[in-house]
Amino acid sequence: MIDAEVLVVGLGPAGRAVAHRAVAAGLDVLAVDPQPDRPWTATYAAWLDELPSWLPPSVLAARVDEPAAWTVRPHRIERPYGVFDASALQRSLALEPARVRAGRVDAVAPDRVTLADGSVLRARSVIDARGVPADRSRAQQTAFGVTVDTATAAPVLEGRAAWFMDWRRDNRTRSGDAPSFLYAVPLGGGRVLLEETCLVGRPAIPLAELRRRLEARLAARGVTLSGTEPVERVRFAVQPPPGSARGVARFGARGGLMHPGTGYAVAASLAAADPVAHALAGGRSATAALWSPSARAVAQLRASGLRVLLGLRPEQTPAFFAGFFTLPPERQRSYLSGRTDLGGTVAAMTRMFATGSPALRGAMLRALW
Repeated sequence: MIDAEVLVVGLGPAGRAVAHRAVAAGLDVLAVDPQPDRPWTATYAAWLDELPSWLPPSVLAARVDEPAAWTVRPHRIERPYGVFDASALQRSLALEPARVRAGRVDAVAPDRVTLADGSVLRARSVIDARGVPADRSRAQQTAFGVTVDTATAAPVLEGRAAWFMDWRRDNRTRSGDAPSFLYAVPLGGGRVLLEETCLVGRPAIPLAELRRRLEARLAARGVTLSGTEPVERVRFAVQPPPGSARGVARFGARGGLMHPGTGYAVAASLAAADPVAHALAGGRSATAALWSPSARAVAQLRASGLRVLLGLRPEQTPAFFAGFFTLPPERQRSYLSGRTDLGGTVAAMTRMFATGSPALRGAMLRALW
């Protein structure tokens, strides 16, 4: 006897999205999470053209039409960007009439889940959306940020609406230090997040060092923190854990939907939730719905891109992104968001190689080999 048609393990943004869309597709859904009602407090953001049409506009706390970047020079990114209201996003992914059970999962199989208390839940399809644990053996992203009001953030933003990336070294780092960048975005309600970020590292830059760099950068721009500002600490692996129980469908960051070169996964999970729900409603495989041949090929190319990032010398990283932000907007979008766009991803990577300096091309070749 089964307990549900679909059993979703994990109720972070990915798990909640696929459970929500499975309910909308008419499926009987059971979801399991250790703390199913835990409020979301992380900062989630996305390029607006990635978001599915079923998502209400009210989930956005702020919109930036053209975020800025600074590599070795300033750039304007011609692509609207949005920061989620995490609470509104969580509420929008309603689960009723799905059943929700609080519990810690010990084991996941294609048709059952065993909880820590020994109970077993059975379903026709199990979706493992438990996220990616921080594991020092895999590449990680780390960040340390503070939330300030718009007046305090003004000298940091320098007239821009947001810094998507600011690689300048006014954070008191030397040329040989692992680089980090400033991420500065509006959160709505007159608030701005200022965050020092290690994009990827193995090992990643420790949070204490990122905090020191952020404070130095802000001081260099005339901002002194009071010490009472709300703090955000970020650490997660950008690669999914290896392997899974045979036949178990994985979703979200755990299922490879996170871009390994950026750490973005929420928008891809929201966009993929409907195809997975429709596949399950039609008696088809969730894994097959996610991983077409082109999607698998793009994932391999993105993994190559991660190796390039990890292999760059510190002084090469800003130059690498200078090349990226001079790509045509459609090629930037292909690489950042085109999970099944094999042709666009190849075109973006080919152009990056062709226009890079000899040193950058050498770094790319070494990483690929």
